[in-house]
Amino acid sequence: MVAKRFEELECWQLACELERRVLAFINKPPASRDVEYCRQIRKSTSSPPANIAEGFGRYYPGDFARFMRNALGSLHETRNHLGAGLEKQYLTEDLHRELGILANRAIGASVGLTTYLESCKEQWKQDRKDRTKRRSRKRLS
Repeated sequence: MVAKRFEELECWQLACELERRVLAFINKPPASRDVEYCRQIRKSTSSPPANIAEGFGRYYPGDFARFMRNALGSLHETRNHLGAGLEKQYLTEDLHRELGILANRAIGASVGLTTYLESCKEQWKQDRKDRTKRRSRKRLS
């Protein structure tokens, strides 16, 4: 299936669900009292859906893949913040496990799409080289 809108991408849907769930837990004490922690995890968890959406809007697979790598970095950063939140007892072990599973699912879906885009990027480069060679041969004839 070819996605016609970024909202159809599983990695975007999972990243949005993770963002929604993280925002729900940081809006309540005790996490809500740690302004710096909330700022950092809010930033890292809101970045992946935005990067996926922006990358989707790019014409070239390589550009999209670059935005996907940015999204992956932020997803890993969010996992790190979740671990810190567990240590600070801002979230329960059960919630930490649930959010970790969700983050891992988002990471897995994002890795899959990035791998696909990287293969498309290589095919696109090869196709471009082939078109250039054909044009050169036509000019020489």
